[in-house]
Amino acid sequence: MDYILGVTDNLFFDRLYASVLPASLDSNGINLNATVGEKRFPAPITNDPMSDFLGLRPSELAYGSLLQRDDWQRQAFSLFLITWLFGLVVYYVFATASYVFIFDKDTFKHPKFLKNQIQQEMRQTMISMPVMSVFTTPFFLAEVRGYSRLYADVETHGTWYMFFQLPLFLVFTDFWIYLIHRVLHHKAIYKTIHKPHHKWIMPTPFASHAFHPVDGFSQSVPYHVFPFIFPLHKLAYIGLFMFINIWTIMIHDGEYIANSPIINGAACHTMHHLYFNYNYGQYTTLWDRLLGSYRKPNMELFYKETKMGAAEWEKQVSEMETIVKEVEGDDLFREYEHSAIQKKNE
Repeated sequence: MDYILGVTDNLFFDRLYASVLPASLDSNGINLNATVGEKRFPAPITNDPMSDFLGLRPSELAYGSLLQRDDWQRQAFSLFLITWLFGLVVYYVFATASYVFIFDKDTFKHPKFLKNQIQQEMRQTMISMPVMSVFTTPFFLAEVRGYSRLYADVETHGTWYMFFQLPLFLVFTDFWIYLIHRVLHHKAIYKTIHKPHHKWIMPTPFASHAFHPVDGFSQSVPYHVFPFIFPLHKLAYIGLFMFINIWTIMIHDGEYIANSPIINGAACHTMHHLYFNYNYGQYTTLWDRLLGSYRKPNMELFYKETKMGAAEWEKQVSEMETIVKEVEGDDLFREYEHSAIQKKNE
């Protein structure tokens, strides 16, 4: 995250902090706001490789604030804003693209599609994102301040590790997310923490980040813990962070392409939203298979003429209503669009 922080400092934050908390400097650049005996020149700024690659250089504004770039409070607040606002940009750009170009709009006709569901999904995301960003900021701050095993020079661990770290990251996070996700379905936790994400029986791409903030953060913890245990190249870390967010959108897009016994794609994840207690995995079905929670997607989902057919919907609704009664009790949590239409016609 130090690369991202360096770029945003050059582009935005230097000006912001110099405007909000300006420093008084004399002609020699000495900070006149410091107490007597503690006057000092501003710390020299070392540009980061990402800013150099983009042709960005620190301006005089980099020295114009009471809070210098290496101040942990400034870094924490900047990282919070980056996490929150960048997360929203990724969410709306990629979820909207998925909705426009991939999502099957016939899902709106499904008996278990909620009234005003997309608005509800967005609202839950908007509520959760800033809270999840607060929880995430300490991890990013620790990384920026050098406490993680993130590295910049490929030669530090060799070219072979540049390739090996990617599957290692996926295997590590897939296992721990499976366990965390399964724990979130425990009856002592589910109704308080995980139930808001299961409000969406037939999710859209906008449901991808529509979690209770504790739920969303807890499932992200393995991503943040990994670089404190294993070496991870800084560019790989940025790329994987983007991939994670896009993958989360993809498994909620309702396009059932991956009829694979290995990949936990949208079809597998739809089984999870419909039937609750199956397919907890993130990328693969490995841990579901090994620990007895795998459910093969209905074959009807992979054919256009049957996936949105009345027979398939009737089968889904019948089993879902039985399971939701066992898991949640009476289904008073959801107001379905088809129910609203029925009432309107009565």
